[in-house]
This record gives sequence, structure tokens and C-alpha cells, in this order.
Amino acid sequence: QVQLVESGGGLVQPGGSLRLSCAASGSIFSINTMAWYRQAPGNQRELVARVTSGGRTNYADSVKGRFTISRDNAKNTVYLQMNSLKPEDTAVYYCHAVVYSGSSGYAYWGQGTQVTVSS
Repeated sequence: QVQLVESGGGLVQPGGSLRLSCAASGSIFSINTMAWYRQAPGNQRELVARVTSGGRTNYADSVKGRFTISRDNAKNTVYLQMNSLKPEDTAVYYCHAVVYSGSSGYAYWGQGTQVTVSS
């Protein structure tokens, strides 16, 4: 069994910054892609940023230049540094990871962390 635990959400003013963390624990042999998604009320869940095991990244157009995804493979942890936050970034942010406990990989989700950007 694998758990993803997020932290770092909260309330921030427009233009501010937050750093999200997501730590994977449990029966882990290796982790392939790690990613952050978000879902605002009334909207579908959308990809924010993704990082491969080799460090290659891609971002949603709406966050390019403002958000940075990174990972610490030794700690099985992925981060999302969010700068220049806007009210439209308000959402529940979910961590996602493809984890191998043996020969097969499975996708896991974290429980979500609320990010609210408001003055």
C-alpha cells in the first residue's frame, strides 16, 4: 500500500507565494512520474505540472513562468513552488504519482490541499 500526503496549502494574497509538498510512503520500489493537479469548484481536475523520474518537466500554460515543480527522489517527495499567485489559482491541489512496488506500476492520488488566493 502507498500513501501520498500533501502539505503546504493555505490562504495567500494575490502576488504571494506558497510551496506545496507531497511525500510518498509505503511499499515503494520506484516512482515514475509525479505531478500536481488542481480542481476548482465547478471545474474538472486539470494538470498543473508534471516531472518525470529523470527530471523532465511540463506545465500548464496558465502557470508557466510562475510555478516550478521539483522532486527529491531520495525522499520520494515532489514539490510545487507557486509564485505570483492569482485568484484564479484558487483550487484544491492534488498530488499524483505512478508508483512501482514490484513489476507493475499503479497511480495514486493524495487527499488534496486547499489553496486560496484572496485579498
